[in-house]
Amino acid sequence: MKTFIPENYKSLLGVYDTQKAIGLLKRLFEDHLSSVLNIHRVSAPLFVVENSGLNDNLTGVERPVTFDIKATGSEAQVVHSLAKWKRMALHNYGFYPGRGLYTDMNAIRRDEDELDNIHSVYVDQWDWEKVITEEDRTLDYLKSTVIDIIKAVCDTQTTMQALYPKLNQVPKIERCVKFITAQELEDMYPDLSPKERENAITKEYKTVFLIGIGGELRSGNKHDGRSPDYDDWDLNGDILLWNDLLGCSFEISSMGIRVDPESLDRQLRISGCDHRREYLYHKMLLDGKLPLTIGGGIGQSRLSMLILGKAHIGEVQASVWNEETVALCKEKNVMLL
Repeated sequence: MKTFIPENYKSLLGVYDTQKAIGLLKRLFEDHLSSVLNIHRVSAPLFVVENSGLNDNLTGVERPVTFDIKATGSEAQVVHSLAKWKRMALHNYGFYPGRGLYTDMNAIRRDEDELDNIHSVYVDQWDWEKVITEEDRTLDYLKSTVIDIIKAVCDTQTTMQALYPKLNQVPKIERCVKFITAQELEDMYPDLSPKERENAITKEYKTVFLIGIGGELRSGNKHDGRSPDYDDWDLNGDILLWNDLLGCSFEISSMGIRVDPESLDRQLRISGCDHRREYLYHKMLLDGKLPLTIGGGIGQSRLSMLILGKAHIGEVQASVWNEETVALCKEKNVMLL
């Protein structure tokens, strides 16, 4: 997506009211999310030791920000996400099935290809993780969790619109979720790119959960990349919401039921990542010493953009932008934080 400002766009809230609304929105959503998922807030690291195996390598090509720590003589990496750390934390904290945790996650995506309306070098999200049983490792359980998350999103929007009447100009988020697999979506739109398929299905149904990301489709292509050592590629997906202001699909969450020993073994082999078996995290998982979990991340800035009716992610977070973006936003009277 090329950075653009919709015709006649004007922020519904002033700069200071926007800041106040962001703080309230985040508190409301955390309360709703913790209630529907039975998860509790914990503190989390900004960085982890490089050879711990705890960092998320996303699609496998993004470079983490790495630095040395003088006092320990070790190399550290700013986290890409906390997918693995959360599972280890649940083990260390002794959480039992049905309970989980959430935390604020801040990251730097230095290899972001383009900075546009919805992509930033700075990432802020709620990372959450919950202990489940073997019987919970099903699509039905995954779907019910997605429905709970959408409820939390919609309830947050309802409250925000009651407190800030101007926000009623933002279309209501659709509570009914359309579930579809990446293979079904490819079959529906074989001539479209993955992103074009997402736009087509989300424009029609408004709220979509796209299932099965990371593995190859029958075409031999992947819908999108996914690290082999956190989500089970058959039991994961993305929550997509239609952004009417920008006219596109809007991913607010990547989530899924996490790998068990069997699916981790299979996905490491498929991805050519067998060397990771030597990391402590992977050894513990392959030996069945870590709890079975479900988890994901929910974008804080993206959710704020959607509910507050913002055209650019820089209106709800402080980051670094190229000269063209700064000039365009200044021309259109869009205030970047």
